Amino acid sequence: MTDVGSQVETFVELIRRASTDLPADVNRALEKGRAGETKDGLAERALGTILENVELARSTSAPICQDTGTPVVWIHHPVGVSTRKLAADFTTAVEEATKRTYLRPNAVDTLTGRNTGTGHGRGIPFLHFEEWDEPRIEVRMILKGGGSENVGAQYKLPDGKLRAGRDLEGVRRAVLDAVFQAQGKGCAPGVLGVCIGGDRVSAYEMSKRQILRPIVDTNPIPELAELEERILREANMLGVGPMGFGGRTTLLAVKIGVLDRLPACYFVTVTYMCWADRKAAVSIDAKGEATWLS
Repeated sequence: MTDVGSQVETFVELIRRASTDLPADVNRALEKGRAGETKDGLAERALGTILENVELARSTSAPICQDTGTPVVWIHHPVGVSTRKLAADFTTAVEEATKRTYLRPNAVDTLTGRNTGTGHGRGIPFLHFEEWDEPRIEVRMILKGGGSENVGAQYKLPDGKLRAGRDLEGVRRAVLDAVFQAQGKGCAPGVLGVCIGGDRVSAYEMSKRQILRPIVDTNPIPELAELEERILREANMLGVGPMGFGGRTTLLAVKIGVLDRLPACYFVTVTYMCWADRKAAVSIDAKGEATWLS
């Protein structure tokens, strides 16, 4: 597999699906949250408004949120595929998707403050390539909004203020602190991607990768599966609730990954994804034909 032709239109469609059509697992989690809130309370109304917005976006192919976010993309590819060509196709697709209003022109030159007007710029989109043995290309993407990105956090354990040591109890304390500090500012209810270990760079990438996991999957590492369930349960007892209005639905899911670390370092890195947990995936075969993945 050396040349699958231009994939610009496939990537535009990938962006459209992520931006306008909330995944079914996220939709179900929001509905479950609404059902668990007090009837006619602020939390139930907020979730009801969110769900109405989701359906309207889906039916009109309009962005779910006015902040269409940064495309964060993981591309697995066989030997011989040009990653430079894939990167060029995806960047062109971002520009085209911006013209078609699936994305807002979000890229701002940090030094001048000017918007590039194209939706892409230095570091936008963020593309991560990995070679594998499969005879196909697989592309998985999240759209990461700025409001939720602002409340992400990275902790260095031990942390005396939190009484958090270098163990899973310390991890629990750090993650719950991140949720409490976010309050409603990350557009709750959120989905957390967490990385234990790594360095400051690899940990953030791994924490974002966790967002790709289905809402209801089970971590294959038993102690992490237990920790995910406990943090979700306890976070939903904090009373933050949808958009910070109070209630029982502060988080929809917690997903934890782990990386090895240096002896001197023990990082707990939290990526906060807002209720608009936008993600999409596609598989491209040797003929360049696309199959959409859940």
